[in-house]
Amino acid sequence: MAFTLNINGDKWRTHLRSVVNAITTASGTSPVPVVKGNGYGIGQELLGATAMELGADTIAVGTVFEIESVVSVTQGDIVVLQPFDSRDAGAAAKWSEISKKFYSGRIIRTVASLEALNELITGSSGVRVIIEARSSMVRFGLTEPELIGALGNTDIRAALATGQFFIEGISVHLPIERSSPDSHAVEVMRWAGLWEAETAVWEGHSPPASVIWVSHCSDAELSTIRQSVSELIVRMRVGTRLWLGDRSALSASGTVLAVHPLSEGVKVGYRQRRAGKNATLVVVSGGTANGIGLSAPSPTTSLRQRVTSFGVGALDAAGRSMSPFSLGGKQRWFAEPPHQHVSMLWLNNESVLPRVGAQVSAEVRFTTSRFDAVFVD
Repeated sequence: MAFTLNINGDKWRTHLRSVVNAITTASGTSPVPVVKGNGYGIGQELLGATAMELGADTIAVGTVFEIESVVSVTQGDIVVLQPFDSRDAGAAAKWSEISKKFYSGRIIRTVASLEALNELITGSSGVRVIIEARSSMVRFGLTEPELIGALGNTDIRAALATGQFFIEGISVHLPIERSSPDSHAVEVMRWAGLWEAETAVWEGHSPPASVIWVSHCSDAELSTIRQSVSELIVRMRVGTRLWLGDRSALSASGTVLAVHPLSEGVKVGYRQRRAGKNATLVVVSGGTANGIGLSAPSPTTSLRQRVTSFGVGALDAAGRSMSPFSLGGKQRWFAEPPHQHVSMLWLNNESVLPRVGAQVSAEVRFTTSRFDAVFVD
């Protein structure tokens, strides 16, 4: 009962190297692979090990709880993207645990508030942080006045001088959408200019690092940024483009577990829905535990997208939902909502039925998928 991901190793690695080379050429520095969540469906351990094969000196994970999934298969620094905040009690307890581990010196925290920054300058020792700017994402981060005030704060400067903590640069996390063709480059350069101005006049030990960490920039934007901020090192975080950029190298599939030709009107499944004329019920591996039937909200910004969403919702309300599985070159309907580990599909008027054990392709969202096995050719 396996729901699997098969990766064409040659094609995938060729794509990975092309992305790494393009970003390195554009930014002047190797990219920072993002290995977060479910590992983009591929798995955090495999992505961590692959990042090392690509020559990465730093990777990024989503939360403090993900560190231990990759620490044993990687070397170098691990950036935690979720901002540190001791008011998040569950995360704070995990941070306390991690701080006692032998590898704690490899971990870089993201700090996005003055409260968190001020807390770390008391009672900590050797903590490494990246300060997140309040970008146009408006999700986390310090505003420009807050950043200027923090860098001028005497307590923060004293903590840096004594090695209580180290600032490894500034982070600008950008949205995917652009307000104008050059908006990303302009925004990064504005924050970079502020960072350069504030750190260039730094006096004393342990100055903030001359590094700006960015995301969701094109190669052209990176080139523009690099030329404009030549005094700073530009570190580009990359996830989806790297791991999922060549979808033709990745194929998800379920396994046919049972095939039942049925008489018209026979009831099936938990919901006891009736079979139509000449119907065949096919049971395949892959259910809600694997992410089947689950999806992230769709950004319905256009009229066409809204009409499509309305149509899908109307079908769902009528008890009809299209599955991600395809048989005989056609996408198939669910017989009923997917179960935890299997899905039941309808076939109608088919001259050739699948055999038990056959693989059934599935078009899935990888970031919400959990595969039973991942195979790299």
